[in-house]
Amino acid sequence: MSPDSTVADRALLETARKGDEAAYAKLVGPHRTELHAHCYRMLGSVQDAEDALQDALLRAWKALPTFEGRSSLRSWLYRIATNTSLDAIGRRPKRILPIDYGPPADPHDGGVGEPLVESVWIEPYPDETLGIEEGYASPDARYEQRESVELAFIAALQLLPANQRAVLILREVLGFSAQETADTLDTSVASVNSALQRARATIEKRLPEQSQQETLRALGDERLRELVEQYADAWERNDVDTVVSMLAEDASFTMPPMSRWFHGRAGIRGFLEGYSMIPDWRWRNLPVKANGQAALAFYSWDQEQGARVPFAVNVLTFEGEEIKQVDAFIVRGSQDPDPEVQARTPEQPADYEKLAAAYARFNLPAQLD
Repeated sequence: MSPDSTVADRALLETARKGDEAAYAKLVGPHRTELHAHCYRMLGSVQDAEDALQDALLRAWKALPTFEGRSSLRSWLYRIATNTSLDAIGRRPKRILPIDYGPPADPHDGGVGEPLVESVWIEPYPDETLGIEEGYASPDARYEQRESVELAFIAALQLLPANQRAVLILREVLGFSAQETADTLDTSVASVNSALQRARATIEKRLPEQSQQETLRALGDERLRELVEQYADAWERNDVDTVVSMLAEDASFTMPPMSRWFHGRAGIRGFLEGYSMIPDWRWRNLPVKANGQAALAFYSWDQEQGARVPFAVNVLTFEGEEIKQVDAFIVRGSQDPDPEVQARTPEQPADYEKLAAAYARFNLPAQLD
């Protein structure tokens, strides 16, 4: 292992090399959280990240006898996790948000539309899973850890070619040197620098001038809490006027897995009045943190359960004191095989096990009485 590794770490490594799975679990345990976040940045999906991490750790276990310790264990694990994620990217379509799928919809023409397969969309990332770790990224990293999981950044990353995505994350999020990045990707420093330059140009065109972390710091915790509580209360009272008054003039409202999305105060108002903010839903919500941003976990009334069950995690993006974007990630999986009725009406029966699992990631209850 690297010179800065401890005697205990080296002893643990030798024990793991002999086939001791408990020693291996202890060896890689401190790195699991950051590796999971890395896979999420690469793949845009919590489930895909979990699968990629498990695959990467299995690969590392099998390759452990070949690890010579020329680099740190952490760097070696990142190399395996990065290449595992690149393999996953090659096997499936990229994940996006609805605003990158098509133009905004007319709220008076066709309702919310049909849901597309879940593998198309970016998924929200629980802040509890991120587990901010101090001191891992080098001073050369451009993005802080919470900025590096903001929805705008994750969405922009998914539009990059896979190699550029990996280079940007390794260099600008993790602070790897050009040489370390080249070693990770089995390429040259010149190729890394070229890919980074192209990736930066694409990302900078996509990202807002101010990150959400900068916006939230400017608002302050107390003001942010007031705004989120005002928004949450308005939803529970079906107060469309208050919700619309809190939106930026050019706000967007998306609802993955629905492909349709709505733009501007008038467009969003039409959707809220005609479909979403009606008494049938009997909304309740709980505050939560997702992607380093303010969010609300919505529950809707379910007659079969006699309780409110999970419906959607709404991630809020602020611009000053106005809400610039709402991404409502619907988790209400229907039991009906017809895609045209899935997740569309309050009466539709739900897959309760799926709902509970989705909200468990955020440490949220499966029901609200």
